[in-house]
Amino acid sequence: MHNPVHNPVHIAEQYLSVWNERDAAARRAKVARAFTLDASYADPMMRGEGHTGIDAMIGAAQSQFPGLRFEMDGTPDGHNDVVRFSWALGAPGAKPVARGTDVATVSDDGRLARVTGFLDAAPGPQ
Repeated sequence: MHNPVHNPVHIAEQYLSVWNERDAAARRAKVARAFTLDASYADPMMRGEGHTGIDAMIGAAQSQFPGLRFEMDGTPDGHNDVVRFSWALGAPGAKPVARGTDVATVSDDGRLARVTGFLDAAPGPQ
């Protein structure tokens, strides 16, 4: 089997776990497990390169949206080396303030090499 997607649900859950990790050291460790060293992330509002850049970007997003968590929205799917999944951002039990869909390229070792995020519904001005 060449370059399998592995398990799209597991990959998406691991990815959202990184975004939800509030402890800086634990988040950094999760970034290293989930992303390749030269990974990149880009969405309409932010971008990050490598473990340091992605970790800093996630920390900044958490500061902007304190108390909010990412939840899976629907069922992730994938083919070849690409995984696609949707998410919702909100306070537990409340209506989400944002929704999006991310498309990720998965490396041979199952880590994310590139993530492109799309905002389906974004929060208003803070």
